[in-house]
Amino acid sequence: MTPAFWDGKRVFLTGHTGFKGSWLCLVLHQLGAKVTGYALPPPTQPNLFSLARIGELIDSIEGDVRDLDHLTEALRAAEPDVVMHLAAQSVVLHSYDDPVETYSSNVMGTVHLFEALRRSGRRCTVVNVTTDKCYENRGWVWGYRETDRLGGRDPYSNSKSCAELVAQSFRESFFPLDALEHHGVAIASARAGNVIGGGDWTPRQLIPDAIEAFRGGRPVALRHPAAVRPWQHVLDCLAGYLVLAQALVDGGPKFSGEWNFGPADSDAWPVSKVVESLGALWGIAPAWVQDGGTHAPEENQLRLDVSKAASQLGWRSQLPIGEALDWVSHWYRDLHEGGDARALCDAQIARYCAFAGQSEGAEQ
Repeated sequence: MTPAFWDGKRVFLTGHTGFKGSWLCLVLHQLGAKVTGYALPPPTQPNLFSLARIGELIDSIEGDVRDLDHLTEALRAAEPDVVMHLAAQSVVLHSYDDPVETYSSNVMGTVHLFEALRRSGRRCTVVNVTTDKCYENRGWVWGYRETDRLGGRDPYSNSKSCAELVAQSFRESFFPLDALEHHGVAIASARAGNVIGGGDWTPRQLIPDAIEAFRGGRPVALRHPAAVRPWQHVLDCLAGYLVLAQALVDGGPKFSGEWNFGPADSDAWPVSKVVESLGALWGIAPAWVQDGGTHAPEENQLRLDVSKAASQLGWRSQLPIGEALDWVSHWYRDLHEGGDARALCDAQIARYCAFAGQSEGAEQ
């Protein structure tokens, strides 16, 4: 995240009212970017967008990515240098409840974003954010690489693999790499791991459920305690998106394509270990109990190979999972003790940037 690069850049951000989108607005504001957000109202109550008063810092437009004409109008007016596409229905279990909404948001929403770009004729860089779950999950104990087969059994994962194919199709059909000088649209997809951080109240997600239980002095009920996921702090994830966008602007075709952003393999923990570590920070033991209900199936193993991002972008996750959980715990504790959400985020962003700068200096 290079402040000199982002200072004054016009960024069009879909999904800015969500958890990751809200954090990204705050990061971009600190970096000096001029952000236009386009999204539905915040998806939860409470929510970080409202608590951190993000609407005061950016140009916030309420809109649905499934409304092509409105989206096109908003994008044209924003005249972006960089487009970050985060808008999505992002919950696996909800995708079982409403697969039509999931596919319409995640697939047609992505189609509309790229069609809006095509209609606008705007020269810009595009980071299409999908998920680590876009791969055909074969239960491997090693990480998936960007060249592995797309798939996904549940509607959410499958819809995100479809969104990847949409981006590939628009790149090949309308924004080919060999004609980049003509059309000026460079496209890449970012596939991040399981993202954690303060300010997340998404229903049926691990960290929000755990924090709610711990605040009540009780263990959290886990559906699949042995499931392994590549956990990473939201700021590590967003740093990857921004490094990729900057590389696309500077390097064009070399950085187009697909990119994994996840933690070191040692930080791919089972759900139970994550909850036990977080519970220890809250003084809750035992930290979890088995949820005895009947639930939709979820994958047991998921890991990411991030060697491409490390070798070609110089990006690495900076916060080990134990430290990331400590940051998460402090954020929620401080908020419930009367802290200001924006100030808490800004402090962690500044701390992260200093931490990342020290790490880069140590590697040189």
